[in-house]
Order: sequence, then C-alpha cells, then structure tokens
Amino acid sequence: MAQRRMFSQRIVESARFLKMPPSTQALYFHLGLHADVDGVVEGYNVMKQTGATEDDLKILTAKGFITVLNSDLVTYITDWQENNRIRSDRKVDSIYRDLLVKMLPDIQIQQAKARADTGKKAGVKAIEQNGRPVDNQWTPNGPHRLGKDRLGKDSINNIVDSSESPTQIYESEFEKLWSLYPKKQGKQAALRHYKTWRKRSKDNTFDVMKEKLEHYLKYLKIRQIPLEFTLNGSTWFNGRFDDELDMTPIQPRYGQQRRIIHKATDWSKYQQSSGATPKMTAEERNKIFREYGK
Repeated sequence: MAQRRMFSQRIVESARFLKMPPSTQALYFHLGLHADVDGVVEGYNVMKQTGATEDDLKILTAKGFITVLNSDLVTYITDWQENNRIRSDRKVDSIYRDLLVKMLPDIQIQQAKARADTGKKAGVKAIEQNGRPVDNQWTPNGPHRLGKDRLGKDSINNIVDSSESPTQIYESEFEKLWSLYPKKQGKQAALRHYKTWRKRSKDNTFDVMKEKLEHYLKYLKIRQIPLEFTLNGSTWFNGRFDDELDMTPIQPRYGQQRRIIHKATDWSKYQQSSGATPKMTAEERNKIFREYGK
C-alpha cells in the first residue's frame, strides 16, 4: 500500500470545498491520507482519530466529495482517481472492492496487472494477483544511480571522500578543535561528546563548533580569566559551548581605581642653588664641641 497521498488543487481550492467548515475540510484530508489504493477508507476510525463528528461526514456526502457504502461508515472518496493514480503494476486491490462494486456499479476501478517482463525471469515466482513488481529495479548497466549531470557543481565539490568513515571524519575535526582549546583535560570524554553532538543534527557542523570555540576564547581574553578557572575540555564539549557569555570587558572593583605613581626624586643629582647656606667649616665645628663638651 502506498505511503503517500496527493490532492487535486481543482478539488480542494474550489468554492464548493472552501465553503465547508474547517473541521469538515480537515476530515476530507484525513480520509484521503488513510484511504487505500482504490480510495476506500473506514470513516469511523478516522473520525475517532481526528475528533470529527458525523455532521462533518454528512456535509462531505451532501457536497458529493464522498459516498458512504455501509452502516460501518466505510467510505469511498469520489474524486479519488483525480487525486491519486499509481502504476497498475504497483496497485493492490482494496479489501472492500466487492462492496465498492456492489454499491457503485458504474464506478471505474483501476485494474492491477503484472509486469510484462516478469515471465522472462528464471527462478522468479509469478505474481499472485497483487500487482507488485518482482524485479530489482536494475538496468542493463547496473542499478539506477544518480548521474553527475543531475548534481550541481556545488554538490559535487562538497561530496566527502567515501574512503573515510563518519567516525574518522569526526575524529579529524575534533583534533583541529582540541589543538585550539586552552585547557586540555578530559580529551577522550570531550571526543565522545563531540561525536554525539555531530550525529544529533545535520546542522551541527565542524564550522559551527569552531565558531563557538572562537567565541569562548574571545570571552576568556576579554574577561581576563586565568587558565585554572577555564572549563576543562570534557566539560566545555559536553554542551557548555551553548552557554550565554558576558562579553563586557572587566572593570576595576570599587576602591581599587588605578593610582598615579610618581617617580621618586634622585637626590644624588640634586644641585644646591647659589643662595643656599654655606657649609660649616671643621674649625667652627671643633670650637662648638670644645665649648659644649665641658
């Protein structure tokens, strides 16, 4: 059974469809999503899943979008052939086919058929009325592949060398990041965290992590954080790269404003002015000692 369904714009954008309540329109889409390849669906189950009411089903019936086939609310989508049509060799008949033909004798049902080339394959069982192809979708030149003419120039340039496994690529990227990280503690744990982060989303790329690391290094410099207070590598790679960082330059604390320090005077180079008091002679100094020494 197909896993994809389509809806014709001619149907769902018509005034007849858009004038219905939103809940009725939603029920129509859900009926189409759950219908089999012949457009038959168990309406009661869909109504229970979506919270729709029987009034919504009645509106769809009155507008001619569906036909209710029995009291169990088995429903046929009237415009199914316009909304969805698949290859005959892919079709599997509805389990309500007999009921559908009985209630709508004039309906045109797509007939399932086998592949024309299946009878030529040795060792392959015939299709048992289910219309499924049994070939492996191979061409004379091998299996179907996407040719280079289908790829843009940028896509070809971004193809990763297939000789490297994703694990090897992650380890190579991590070594480049680790060489930039200042506090190299817990390398193995950091590598494990990085691999987990890379596998989590296609948006988690090496360039994104490198940008986060450069931002953190800038933060350490602006805030003048010493190495002993820097996060260990195993801690930072474990989700701390998403921390919100205060990038405001650090300011001196209150009462620790920078003081202006003047250079001390070199008194050895100090020269007395011409008007200074003359020095005492040795004779005058000895006279004072003799006078007051008695």
